[in-house]
Amino acid sequence: MTEQDDQAYVAAAKQDPTAFGELYERYVDRIYGYIYHRVGNSHDAEDLTSRTFYRALSHIQDYEDKGVPFSAWLYRIAHNLMANWHRDRERRPVVALDELVVASMIEEHPEALAELQDNVRLLREIINELDSTRQELLLLKFNEGLSNADIGSIMGRSEGAIKSLYHRTLLAIRKEMAKKGLNIQ
Repeated sequence: MTEQDDQAYVAAAKQDPTAFGELYERYVDRIYGYIYHRVGNSHDAEDLTSRTFYRALSHIQDYEDKGVPFSAWLYRIAHNLMANWHRDRERRPVVALDELVVASMIEEHPEALAELQDNVRLLREIINELDSTRQELLLLKFNEGLSNADIGSIMGRSEGAIKSLYHRTLLAIRKEMAKKGLNIQ
């Protein structure tokens, strides 16, 4: 499916809401993954994903092709919903049970597993200390695999600004890793 296909389905969905199902099927897993990594649990991720698509369907008549992928519009809706979700809740650390199960399935020497878990914990701490803009950039870049141009349209910035922010973010992470004695090659 291409961006032209997306635009054809958008046009069809404006006439018949059942055509929106094709767009939903194409993007639901990606939007869910993006949200899940920001909220940390499947229950809230499922809720916010459904709200994202409900809002998209409700406002499909307002969507205009401005030369950016349809997916950028969906990510923008998800971003706004998550911002409201975070604003409405007190910040609290969440440990996803999914991660604990996966970690327990790794068959390695206990020392290597403990060291790996410590390194992952330290890296997460470093990333969690970043401002929300930089965290979102990393999620869109690494988890979603989006291009700088797509990230720019989602975050409301130019491609050059995203490249610069990405570079400064990686330098900041590397500096913090060195401070904490975390050496990942």
